[in-house]
Amino acid sequence: MADGDTPAPVSILLVEDDEVIRRSLALALERYGYRVTGAADGLSGLELFREGGHDLLLLDVMLPGLDGIGLCRRIRESSMDPILMMSARGDALDVVSGLEAGADDYVVKPVDTAVLVARIRSLLRRAVYAPTPDGTAAASARPEPPSPEPGTRLVFGDLVIDTAGLEVSVAGRAVALAPTELRLLLEFAANPGIVLDRQTLLRNVWDYGWDGDSRVVDLCVQRLRKKIGAERVETVRGFGYKLRR
Repeated sequence: MADGDTPAPVSILLVEDDEVIRRSLALALERYGYRVTGAADGLSGLELFREGGHDLLLLDVMLPGLDGIGLCRRIRESSMDPILMMSARGDALDVVSGLEAGADDYVVKPVDTAVLVARIRSLLRRAVYAPTPDGTAAASARPEPPSPEPGTRLVFGDLVIDTAGLEVSVAGRAVALAPTELRLLLEFAANPGIVLDRQTLLRNVWDYGWDGDSRVVDLCVQRLRKKIGAERVETVRGFGYKLRR
């Protein structure tokens, strides 16, 4: 908290090598009440990240030295903080590489400020309870979403989901999920055996009020499968995905 009961502003680490873009984005975000720390290259961004105190990371893909993809991977080694990637071209390879590295979402430059802020707000809502790398859930200081019923445990074979503590385990072993992966799993768990199409998942998990890029869903499903078991989430070709009971 800052003064009294006033919540501290959301802190964003912006890593962008173009000084004009970096300054303009920082000014635009500060007008929305965010506190922005800027870095001009990947290694500087990594140092600032390690100093801590950031709620969200906004990373450009093309960076000198350590690029945005490499930076994202390094961050994911120790943190589940929300990561939003920026790609100048919206190139499919950039998008896929960023999401595979652990980014939660991406935007294409030039970025419309209203769209960028909407994506940031969406990521922050999803990260209210962010699992830490050791598999436990750490409550954020941000406003809380509706709480699940206390003590609820969902069991799917050796997959156990504690919806109150927001903890996941497979065969008794704690599994660390990024905020988006956790929300995706909870969405599947709330609808076991039901096929969910990509647009439904984009609306319910990514909070998209418009049709988004389904690659975000596909890549997140892939990451989730690696952590809970590939057989757990079934692809229904031409329709979507479902969690096996």
